Amino acid sequence: MSSIPERRKASEPREISQESDTLLRITWADGEVCNYKSAALRRACPCAQCVNEWTGERTLKPEAIADEVEIKDLAIVGRYALNFRWSDGHETGIYSFQYLRDLCDHGTEPPAVGGGSF
Repeated sequence: MSSIPERRKASEPREISQESDTLLRITWADGEVCNYKSAALRRACPCAQCVNEWTGERTLKPEAIADEVEIKDLAIVGRYALNFRWSDGHETGIYSFQYLRDLCDHGTEPPAVGGGSF
């Protein structure tokens, strides 16, 4: 188990690069490099439209997201997250850096959050 300072460092991005409309690359402070496909990120959206706020159950059906979905824009939210504007019009998800790191560590499958599982 890693210490809190090690975990905090692991979830701090050193570089965020949109490589294409369908690929995001983040280099983390601990040297780990993670590549995220846009469709996998969109399917992992943590917003209240895509995940039940009370149960943590994912309400977004993965098959409802086209493999061709693109990142139209991205913005840094404070010092802790990214927000994406997707080609399907969705733009409410705030992806914390910790959540993005967890996605990378778990193969871009959403980690379990709260009482629910994915």
